[in-house]
Amino acid sequence: MNPCPCGHLGDPGRACRCTPEQVQRYRGRLSGPLLDRIDIQVQVPPVAASALFSHGPEAAPESTAIVAARVAAARQIALARQGAPNGELRGVDLIARGDLLPEAEAELPRIAARRGLSARAVHAVLRVARTLADLGGSAQIDASRLLEAIALRDFDRRPAPG
Repeated sequence: MNPCPCGHLGDPGRACRCTPEQVQRYRGRLSGPLLDRIDIQVQVPPVAASALFSHGPEAAPESTAIVAARVAAARQIALARQGAPNGELRGVDLIARGDLLPEAEAELPRIAARRGLSARAVHAVLRVARTLADLGGSAQIDASRLLEAIALRDFDRRPAPG
């Protein structure tokens, strides 16, 4: 979804013309329980028109094929470890497996309480953190992967401007 009704909130190139009340009403169309079921929520900045026509190495640092191969390898790691993709694991199973390093295990309850995360959201964060660790070639989830997973679902927690 757009960040606001006009679509320009946070865009450095165009000014948002929405009032804080309009943004809040717009965001309120999606219920909290629905947003809670979306594991990864990121704000994607607009792409400059000039970037669409770049052909240099800076235009695409990684090809889709390279990224797809990395994702396939991470999926194979998950399947070999637990017989199922990370997205199909129950949150309690992730905790019981002992995949969290001690600093991540200590940080998780603090983060959940500070952000008011539901049990569903905590489990989703764990699944995303497990996937990030797999993509990074790590057998365990450290605090940095946990914080990265939290950041990837931060869009619904961002306050409206005002």
